[in-house]
Amino acid sequence: MARLTPFRFPPGTCIAQAQPPQRPAVTLQSPGVTVMTDLTEVRAATTTPDETLRAARQTMIHQGVRLLFVVQDMPCVEGLVTATDLEGERPLVAAQRRGVTYDELVVADVMTPLAEFDAVDYDDLKRCSVADVIATLKAVGRRHLLVAEKAGAGHGPWIRGIISHTQIERQLGQPIDVLDLASSFSEIRASLAA
Repeated sequence: MARLTPFRFPPGTCIAQAQPPQRPAVTLQSPGVTVMTDLTEVRAATTTPDETLRAARQTMIHQGVRLLFVVQDMPCVEGLVTATDLEGERPLVAAQRRGVTYDELVVADVMTPLAEFDAVDYDDLKRCSVADVIATLKAVGRRHLLVAEKAGAGHGPWIRGIISHTQIERQLGQPIDVLDLASSFSEIRASLAA
């Protein structure tokens, strides 16, 4: 067995700085997969159904995300909870329905079950453009889409990634309004040029 030779650092030694890979700028014509967060490369942010809403919000802040996968038994997903779910009308309705205060609410009270969340196929996403992704977000009126990969050798279908309108805005360098329906590529271009 070989042994490593230890040494001491000289004065002025610095920490290596992370150099994110230089990727080409994202445009409307870029492949759709360029705006997907690939869960084979980035760990999914999760919470449990019995976590309080305040704790879930802190998890989002700490991890820098606006969506958490709701998982009781890892890695199986029960649903999703977004920042809007934590801040919007859902907590008020749930608190009134259960007769409790906001601080007593848990993620299960406001989450969207997985079966109700919109998804697109990973193979389809590889064949479309960013403009197509934006049009899909607008068509479903959501700020997030899940990307599903078909069953393969040794696994059933799984959630391969997530698309977020915030991530698309960041990568395009301009805002997009996913709640205004656009019916064509030219309408999307016009709304982004405005």
